[in-house]
Amino acid sequence: MIETGDHQLPTPRWHSHRCRIVGGTILGFLLLLFLIILILALSVFKARAVHVHLLSASLGSVSPRISSFPIFNVVLNLTLNLTLLVDNPNYASFRHGPGKSLLLYQGSQMGEANIDPGLIPSMGDVTIPCRLTVEGNELSSNLKSLLNDILAGQLVMETRTTIPGRITFLGIFKKHAVANSACKFTFVFPDAKIQRRECKNKAE
Repeated sequence: MIETGDHQLPTPRWHSHRCRIVGGTILGFLLLLFLIILILALSVFKARAVHVHLLSASLGSVSPRISSFPIFNVVLNLTLNLTLLVDNPNYASFRHGPGKSLLLYQGSQMGEANIDPGLIPSMGDVTIPCRLTVEGNELSSNLKSLLNDILAGQLVMETRTTIPGRITFLGIFKKHAVANSACKFTFVFPDAKIQRRECKNKAE
């Protein structure tokens, strides 16, 4: 220690040692904070894929309408009822915009249904009913083939569902995410029941 009158000043060596302790403490704290953020980023804050699952599907109606004037014509209206489950496995909410579900037959789009925007809470899920209606004029190009399938007792159709949105962590960090689902249905007639279905989920 260096004495100056009635006061003692710390020596330069003691002052340097104290600075090293403070500096080491701050460095250790920053390193610990970095490790915590890294662990959270790799676990809790890591964005997981949002999935669309098909809970149920049913053929609501297959109603043919025949007209003979001015020309003979057959019009077929078809309704497919779906119940979708959107599952959010993240520790953050998933806010999605308008979605869309398409109905296809032999690769051609026959109808579509809009899915309203919504919010799915963290680690939660939401059930969404979806009704796909196909008007006869959209079936005109494939009507003969579709009627032949029904008369043969088996009809294969596909649905493709897309729901875009964002995953938001702590109200600050946002990640774009799109949930996709593609399903193939095999209906048997005359009961119009599902004999087989195959679904695939994909997230972007």
